[in-house]
Amino acid sequence: MTADNWRDVVSIEPREDQRQLVASVAYYLNLCHYEEVWRPLALYRDGEEVVGFAMWGLDAEEGSHWIGGLVIGARHQGKGYGREAMEAILDHLATLPGYREAALSCEPENTAARRLYASLGFVETGERVDDELVARRPAGGSTATEGG
Repeated sequence: MTADNWRDVVSIEPREDQRQLVASVAYYLNLCHYEEVWRPLALYRDGEEVVGFAMWGLDAEEGSHWIGGLVIGARHQGKGYGREAMEAILDHLATLPGYREAALSCEPENTAARRLYASLGFVETGERVDDELVARRPAGGSTATEGG
């Protein structure tokens, strides 16, 4: 995220049927700014067009790196950008000193996201954060989907 691309990023909107499942990018950017824990990421297609947003942060108390706020724009969905973004974020986190696991949370009704996260090696733990289900993936976890 930069001063040059924030307008493109903040304009990212999910599909109408997903608006109850994720917050707005503007909300996530405010979390990044005011909580000073989250690091915002602009998600690009071929390095040219902004297709989404995500953020990550370290929970120093538990030593987990959290991924949050993943939003792929409505017109860019179904093209694999969510999976590519998650794989790139996981690859980046794996390079950080002290990285031991990735964690995330999502609405229980967000079945598409839950399937994606499970296919990337995340396991739901039974924990909840703000009524969202928590899933964790240890360092070195597989990103390969079952059967290919």
